[in-house]
Amino acid sequence: MKAVSYASRATDQRATYLRIYADANGETHMQDIDISLLPREIFKGYPPLRLSNTLAATGCRFCRVPSGMHEVDWHNPPCRKLVIWLTGEVEFETSDGDVRRVAAGSVVLAEDTTGKGHISRHPPDGQLQVMVDLDLT
Repeated sequence: MKAVSYASRATDQRATYLRIYADANGETHMQDIDISLLPREIFKGYPPLRLSNTLAATGCRFCRVPSGMHEVDWHNPPCRKLVIWLTGEVEFETSDGDVRRVAAGSVVLAEDTTGKGHISRHPPDGQLQVMVDLDLT
């Protein structure tokens, strides 16, 4: 299965991320979500940057998935997390049978804090990610 690079899908108008969530029955699913990027002047005298709305966060950590971890069986994140994969590819499987592989540079919103959870599969040499804990509101 070829890895999808969500970062390479970005345009001046939108960026795309992968959402992992649980429905009311506890089944987990994946969904591509587009987020709008709007022009905002940040540096006077330069073209505006394209920014999304601000996401409220409670913390941010760098995380090294160790070499040899390979597969993490069915699990739920302890809170809603925006995970930015800096190196390597990662594969996700949800309880509905959907399997997706994402490339480095991709953003994943893991919000299946309840339900059956998901499986993640990591490269043998490990990988680096940034985990952003999101507010519950």
